[in-house]
Amino acid sequence: MAFEEKLLWSLPPVEVAGRRVKRYHVSADPAGIAPEVEKAAYAMLPELLPEPDGTPPATFVVVHRGGDDGAYINAYSWVWDNVLHFRGAAAGQPVIGCPDSDPARFVILDLPWIGCVWELPPLLHERDAWVRHMLVPDAPDLDGYLADSLADGTTGDR
Repeated sequence: MAFEEKLLWSLPPVEVAGRRVKRYHVSADPAGIAPEVEKAAYAMLPELLPEPDGTPPATFVVVHRGGDDGAYINAYSWVWDNVLHFRGAAAGQPVIGCPDSDPARFVILDLPWIGCVWELPPLLHERDAWVRHMLVPDAPDLDGYLADSLADGTTGDR
């Protein structure tokens, strides 16, 4: 199988469980993430978020639809001022612990994985955006951080 980059979309932020959440979707399908998979992924999101710790409550997520039955949601939440907390869930991948091949039946996985090559491109951008808007200014600018997202395009050639 030859490697190919996938499409990446930045969606407007939402609020979930008191956290402001920036959203990225990744898929090889130009139509994007199927509505039932998206709905199931975001229904799982509250379980992936850490408890408040005084850090501005911001998270970014990557929802990824694999080329097979797999679907994934990775939640990266800012904690302890400058640290990323990670928790993820998957659906449709029995080989990694999912109950079946249903891409809308998400389960939290206890694996030490933080993302695959198609899910990682937002990490560098989000690190730099957090520094730019939250750590460098005299006063943190959470709205500025939330407005600063990776542009739509592909997962590579950034």
